[in-house]
Amino acid sequence: MAKASSPPVARQLSVRSIMEAILHKGPTSRAALAKLTGLSRQTTTQVVLELERDGWLQVSGRMQGPLGRSAPTYELNPLAAYVLGIRLEGSIVQMALADIRGDVVAEMSEPTDPSGGLAVVGQLGRLFLALLATAKVQRDRVRFGVMGSPGVVDPKSGHIDIAPSIPHLGDINFVEAVRTALGLELAIENGVKLAALGELWQGEARGATDFVFFGIGSGVGMGIVSEGRLLRGARGAAGEVAYLPIGGDPFDPASFPNGAFEGAASSAAVVRRYEGYGGKPDQSVADILAHFDAGDLSAAAAIDETARLLVLAISSVCAVVDPELIVLGGSVGARPEIARKVARLLPRVIPRPLPVKSSALGNRAALVGALGQALNRLHTDLFGVEAVRGEPLGTNSATKSAAID
Repeated sequence: MAKASSPPVARQLSVRSIMEAILHKGPTSRAALAKLTGLSRQTTTQVVLELERDGWLQVSGRMQGPLGRSAPTYELNPLAAYVLGIRLEGSIVQMALADIRGDVVAEMSEPTDPSGGLAVVGQLGRLFLALLATAKVQRDRVRFGVMGSPGVVDPKSGHIDIAPSIPHLGDINFVEAVRTALGLELAIENGVKLAALGELWQGEARGATDFVFFGIGSGVGMGIVSEGRLLRGARGAAGEVAYLPIGGDPFDPASFPNGAFEGAASSAAVVRRYEGYGGKPDQSVADILAHFDAGDLSAAAAIDETARLLVLAISSVCAVVDPELIVLGGSVGARPEIARKVARLLPRVIPRPLPVKSSALGNRAALVGALGQALNRLHTDLFGVEAVRGEPLGTNSATKSAAID
């Protein structure tokens, strides 16, 4: 689809109204679109037929009208464009391709290359080509991608700091290197923040406007959604709860690289705590939780202490941002045993307790959030429409043209 010249403002608004109606209402007739948008039938028909001609809309069926008449209904053409979502962590790379409607057409994952740096860049490039081949999608049909990464992502430069789980990530211009390897425009965001947006779109936070997502696993992080928008902060570090002065001495040099709270609440800390209370050596968090369910006293003590530390962190955050909901994710946080413990303890430390829920998306939360934000960017760039809740990454929706490529 060749890029057209920028259309007049009136046509931009007409396109936006029609695409927004179809995006949120599903297959719709031209007559229904005219009623929904307030546009004249003539304008509606002209814009719809142009969008169909250019490949953005397709006829999905027919709607029976009065006196036996029928009218075609229109929907987004899923083959028109695609977006890429990536979840990159120290242990795993997940990658998924979704069509313009948000339906996932292919997904792959593999262990992260332990060499880090440029080796991971090459890995992402290879995995993308394999994904395209599996989905039988041409590279030029993929319009935009969003990647969730560990560490603090600077919102202006895209530079990644404090990402110890993947070596040499901060030694290169990682974002530009990945963009080159993929041949694709790409935005990057902290993975826990994207997990929060995933829960907002398709998880436990649907319908919420103010909530906090805690990711507790091999690392510790947080995503804050306020009035339906993600808070990033001046340097992209909003939600770096790993550095809360909880569970350890923040002035201890040993706490400085990863933070006192992460040192006390991560999965490795749960394992150390369990062994310290007399538990079996070489157990995973899943093993410890199984022992907890079986009545193991060492496991119970380790889980109780972990939940207590989480409650201290949650109460600190609640005093500042006043959320309506807490969602817990990650290999530790997403376990319902942890959520139940936290929910029982929280009323002891804050005057207005709030719901505490385990993530509905589990380890797919960041990937879902990446796809959702990539869809937002795609729809905003093309039509001026927000596809899902959450501000599009890498764009200012107030100033973008609705020109259609």
